[in-house]
Amino acid sequence: METKHTYPAQESLSWANEIWGGLAAMLVALPSSVAFGILVYTAFGQEYAGQGAMAGLLGAAAIGIVAPLCGRTGGLISAPCAPAAAILTALITGLVSGANGSRIEPAAIMPLMALTALLAALFQTLYGIIGGGRLIKFIPFQVVSGYLSGVGLLIAIGQIPKLLGLPKGIELFQGIMTPALWKWQGLVVGIVTMAVMALSPMITRRIPAVILGLSGGILAYFCMAPFFPWLLELRGNPLIIGPLQTSGSFLESVTGRAHSMLELDSRSLSLVIVPALTLSILLSIDTLKTCVGLDALTRNRHNSNRELIGQGLGNLASFLVGGIPGAGTMGPTLVNVSSGGRTPRSGIIEGLFVILALVLLSSLIAWVPIGALAGILLMIAWRMFDKNMFRLLRYPTGRLDFCVIAGVVLVALTVDLIAASGVGVAMAILLFIRDQVRGSVIRRKRYLNQMSSKTRRLPAEREILSRDGNQAVFCELQGNLFFGTTDQLFSQLEPDLRTCRFLLLDMRHVQSIDYTAVHLFEQMHAQLAERGGQLLFSGMPSGVLEQRDFERYLAQMGLVRDGDGVMITETQDSALEWMEERILESAGFVKSDEERLLDLKDFRLFREFSREELTALSAYISQLTLRKGEKAFRSGDQGDELYLVRRGVLQVLLPLEGGKYHHLATICQGGVIGELAFLDRGVRSADVVAKVDTDLYLLSRSRFNELARANAAMGVQVFARLALSIAESLRQTDAELSILEER
Repeated sequence: METKHTYPAQESLSWANEIWGGLAAMLVALPSSVAFGILVYTAFGQEYAGQGAMAGLLGAAAIGIVAPLCGRTGGLISAPCAPAAAILTALITGLVSGANGSRIEPAAIMPLMALTALLAALFQTLYGIIGGGRLIKFIPFQVVSGYLSGVGLLIAIGQIPKLLGLPKGIELFQGIMTPALWKWQGLVVGIVTMAVMALSPMITRRIPAVILGLSGGILAYFCMAPFFPWLLELRGNPLIIGPLQTSGSFLESVTGRAHSMLELDSRSLSLVIVPALTLSILLSIDTLKTCVGLDALTRNRHNSNRELIGQGLGNLASFLVGGIPGAGTMGPTLVNVSSGGRTPRSGIIEGLFVILALVLLSSLIAWVPIGALAGILLMIAWRMFDKNMFRLLRYPTGRLDFCVIAGVVLVALTVDLIAASGVGVAMAILLFIRDQVRGSVIRRKRYLNQMSSKTRRLPAEREILSRDGNQAVFCELQGNLFFGTTDQLFSQLEPDLRTCRFLLLDMRHVQSIDYTAVHLFEQMHAQLAERGGQLLFSGMPSGVLEQRDFERYLAQMGLVRDGDGVMITETQDSALEWMEERILESAGFVKSDEERLLDLKDFRLFREFSREELTALSAYISQLTLRKGEKAFRSGDQGDELYLVRRGVLQVLLPLEGGKYHHLATICQGGVIGELAFLDRGVRSADVVAKVDTDLYLLSRSRFNELARANAAMGVQVFARLALSIAESLRQTDAELSILEER
C-alpha cells in the first residue's frame, strides 16, 4: 500500500525553497562523496585518488537523482556513505593482499567491486518488492551500533596515514612512531579542518560544518603554498586529489562495465556474494534510519518498501555510471529540510547540482587537499562511533548489551566487516533467545479451585470443586515456544505434572511453536495419561507467523489424534467445564442422562419454605419449556420474570458488534436467572438461550408482589435468598477479574 505524503505548509512546496535546499544539501554531500570515493580507491594505491574522487561524484549524482524519483520520500537526500566505503575498502584490501586465497591485481578487482555494487542494488530492490522494509527495522540496535562503530574505527584507522602523509607500505604503528616520515603540511591541513568543523556550531549554524571545515582546510593549504612552492604543483602532488580521471566517454564507460560483468564466473560470485549482501543490509538500515528521523522532522510517514526499491534503483544507476553505492544520509537530509526542501524535487535538484559541479568545478576539485578530506572523514568516524555504549557498563542489565556491541566492533577490527556482519547476526539471535528466556512463557497459572468455568454450580458441586480442584491446573501461555523456552516451561510445570490429573494450556497469546515444544507436549501428555489424566489446549491460533495453523501442525506431528491424543477445545471455558465434570465424576457426583424434573422444594431459593407455603407459592408460578436453541429472552426485552431451571441448561450470551456474542455464564439444573430484572424491573442485559431442551419455572415480580402482600415473611425470605445468590456471583466475578488483571 503506497503511503501518501503531506506537507505542513504550502510555501514549502515552492521551487525557490526546493532549489535552495538542494543546493545546500549538495554542498554537504559533495565533499563527503569525494572523500568516500577516495577512501575506496586509495585501497589500490594513492595514485587512484583522482579516480576515486570521480567515482564519488558520479555516485552522488546517480543516486541523488534516481532514488528520489522512485522512492518519493520528501526531503530525503541520498549519496555515498560510510558503510558503503568501509565494505568496499575491506573487500579491495582483502583481494589486494590475498586474504581471500589469492592475490588479485587492481585491474581484475574493478569488475568484482562493480559486481558487489550491482548485487547490493538488486538485493535492495528485492527487499522492497517482498516487503522487507519492516523486517530490516527489527535488527537489534546493539548490532547496528557495534557495526557502525566498527565502520567508524576502520575509517579512522584508514585516514590517519593520509592525515600524516605516510608513504605507501608503511605500517600504521611504525608511521605514527616515526615523525620523520610525516608530511606535516598535510597534518596541519587536517587539524585545521577538524578544528573548524568542531567549532563551527559555536560560530554559525546557517552554514554546514563540513563546508566550513573544507574551506578552512583549503585556506590553510594555500596559506602554506608561498613557503613551499611544490604545494602548487598539480601532478605528482601526494597532498591533493589531483586530476579527476576518466576513461573514455560516458557511453564507453557504461558499455565497458556491462561487458566486464559478462566475463565474471562463479568464483567471482562466491567472492562478492557475502560482501554484497552485507552492503545491501547496511545501506537499507542507514536509509530507513534516516527516514525515521526525517518523519519526525516533517510529520510525514515514509513508505519503507518503496524507498528501498528507490535506493536499489539509485545504486543500480550508480553502478552503471561507475559510481560507488550510497544511501539516504542524515547530514545532507537535515541541511536540505532546514533550508526549505520538503519534496522529492529537492533530492533530484541536489543530484543535478552535483553534475553541474562536476562539469564546472572539476579542475578546482583536483586541488582539494587529501588532508582536508581525511579530517572530514575522521570527524564523520568520530560521530559514527557510539560513545554512549560505555554508559551500559554502569548497570548490570546493560553489560551484556555492551559485550554485544564490543564483540561486533572487535571482530570488525581484527577480522573484517564481513565477519562482523556474521557475528552481528549471531548476536542478534542470542539477544532474541536471551529476551525470550528472561521472561516466563507462563502468563498466568491457576488451579481449578482458584478459578472456575462460567457454569453456575450447585453448592454441593462447588464444595467438591473447592476440595479437589487442585487436580487440574490452568496455564495461559505467551511468547514463542521453541528450544530456548521449552525447558523453562517444563521446569515450572514439573511439580504439577507429578500431582495433577489435568493440564489446560491456553494458546491465545503464543506467537510460534517448534518441534521441540511439540516433543515436550508429548511428554506431558504421556505423564498425565499414566494417572488417567489429560492434556488440553484452548484458544489455538490459526494464522500466526507464516499463516501457520497450530492445530493442523500438532495434528501433522501426531500429537492431536483420534482416541488418545491431546484434547483441543474451541474455548477456554469449555475446557474448564470439561475438567470440572471429570473431577465431579471422580468424586461420585454423577448426573444421570435423564434428569428428573425438579420441584419447587428442590430449589435453594425456596428450600426453607413449609409444605403449605410451597403450595401457596405454586399458584403464582407458571411453567415453560424451551427447545434447544430457543431464547428465553433477548437483550433489551422488557420483563420481570425470574427463571428457575427444572431440567436442562441455559447459556447467558452478551451480544457484540458484528453478530458475535460473549459467553457470560452457563446455568444448569437448579440454577436461577433473571434476578436483576426481577429486582429492578429494568430491560434484559443479555440473551438467554437453551443449550439443550430445557424445562423452567417462571415467577414474575408482579405475581410475587401479590404473594408478598399476603405473606410478608415469604417475601423477605425470597429477597434474602436472591441477595445471597447475587453476592456469591459477584464474589466469583471478583475472583475472575483479579486473575485477569494480574500483572
